Amino acid sequence: MENTTLLKSTTRHIRIFAAEIDRDGELVPSNQVLTLDIDPDNEFNWNEDALQKVHYKFDELVEANSGADLTDYNLRRIGSDLEHYVRNLLQSGEISYNLTARVTNYSMGLPQVAVDEDK
Repeated sequence: MENTTLLKSTTRHIRIFAAEIDRDGELVPSNQVLTLDIDPDNEFNWNEDALQKVHYKFDELVEANSGADLTDYNLRRIGSDLEHYVRNLLQSGEISYNLTARVTNYSMGLPQVAVDEDK
C-alpha cells in the first residue's frame, strides 16, 4: 500500500522526499523511492565530482538503513548526515559559496579568505 502522506527531511541544503516525480513535476508519495534535492537555493558552487560525492554518500546512508522502517525520523537522520557532509565539502574547498546567489547566507560559516603574506 502506498503512503498517503509525504515523508520528508528538509535541511537548509538537503531535501529528501519519500516520493517519485511524475510527468508534471509533482511529487507522488512512495514507499519505494527516495528523491534527493541538493542545495535547492543554489547557495554553493558545485562541480560534477562534488555532486557525485553527495549522491554516493546518500546511497551509502540509504543502504545502511536498509530494512529499517521508512519514517520521518530515519529520513531526517540521513538528511542531517548529508548536511554535515556538505559542510565538510565546503570546509575542504571542494565546493564554495555562490556569491551571486539570491541570498548570501553563509549558513555553514563565513567563507575562508586567503591572507596576503606579503603585507
